[in-house]
Amino acid sequence: MGLFDKLKRAFGGGQAEAKPELEEKVATENPAPQAEVESTPAAVEPAPEEKTKADQAEVNQKSVETESEPEVEVAAPTPAESAEVEEKVAPKPAKEVAANEETKRYERGLAKSRKGFGAKINALLANFRSVDEDFFEELEETLIEADVGFETAMKISDQLRDEVKFQNAKKKADVSDVIVEKLVDLYEAEGENEDNQLHFATQGPTVFLFVGVNGVGKTTTIGKLAHRYQAAGKKVLMAAADTFRAGAIEQLVEWGKRVDVEVVRKPEKSDPAAVVFEAVKKAKEEDYDLLLVDTAGRLQNKVNLMNELEKIQRVITREIPDAPHEVLLALDATTGQNALTQAKQFGEVTKVSGIVLTKLDGTARGGIVLAIRNELHLPVKLVGLGEQMDDLRDFNPEEFVYGLFKDLIAQH
Repeated sequence: MGLFDKLKRAFGGGQAEAKPELEEKVATENPAPQAEVESTPAAVEPAPEEKTKADQAEVNQKSVETESEPEVEVAAPTPAESAEVEEKVAPKPAKEVAANEETKRYERGLAKSRKGFGAKINALLANFRSVDEDFFEELEETLIEADVGFETAMKISDQLRDEVKFQNAKKKADVSDVIVEKLVDLYEAEGENEDNQLHFATQGPTVFLFVGVNGVGKTTTIGKLAHRYQAAGKKVLMAAADTFRAGAIEQLVEWGKRVDVEVVRKPEKSDPAAVVFEAVKKAKEEDYDLLLVDTAGRLQNKVNLMNELEKIQRVITREIPDAPHEVLLALDATTGQNALTQAKQFGEVTKVSGIVLTKLDGTARGGIVLAIRNELHLPVKLVGLGEQMDDLRDFNPEEFVYGLFKDLIAQH
């Protein structure tokens, strides 16, 4: 079953199936007046003599039950019976609870994008009279405004021309479904062999190298990730290799205090590679599990940045041959197409293994995730779904699709 079919079943079919149950519940809670009338005779008081006999019989019965109670012996349950009882009253499995919580996180984090994306599609559908060339031109503009990217918008528009005719889609709901289906199918196809997992060393310290322009939330991401693995029992170290930006070192040190993780640092204007060398050496000698390296993001001087990053990577690889295990590019989701430009430029500077998409909860144009996959062919590995410490999440493509498109499906 494809991703769109799962989405349709979860949000389209699910609501229709739930409706009869809801009606039955209402009927139970609010019985018809006729039932009240029929039950009235049962409330008539019995004759005094009958009442006295009934009361006496009830007292006698209670007395017998009370006197015989201590003599009843209850056999201890067998292990099999105990297990059966525990199974019946046991809470939901931890995995199921975690999955439900993750779904809720994505729904909350993508609320702005879902509303914005849905509003654009609905506005387009509200104005169309027929699915003609004007409609497809408007659709292309709508998708580009939603940050799905120019190439993606063109692909979707071309595919829809044939699909709308093939499915004979005339109703607004049908056209909307075809648009979402094509977006989801294209997104799924482009990510068929995509690796969204973070990779760790089989032995010795793991090194994550973070790159990205200033102001995208790179240092905050490092701090939150340090907290995650520290809380999981890992021994974590951070390296402040962004030595030229004013306040960058202090910012990472402050995060280190906040999450109780040590930071390797040198004075401002120091050689970034020297900081990284000390950090890698410390990580090896003191058996750290994870080293997170912050770097500069001065794209305006691309040659210097390239030389700096190349030198840092040489230092890391010389000390740990299979490191860095991840080179993660931090992008601000609220910057839209500008984030794509940054990704392309950093791709020329260093070999990026994955994207950290920050502030996804703060944009109404979450289509940027589709553009990253379809145009850059880089996996999104981490997403920022809020400001709380644990709102930096591993990227789940299926949860993302559900969170972005579910309202467009459910409303039909």
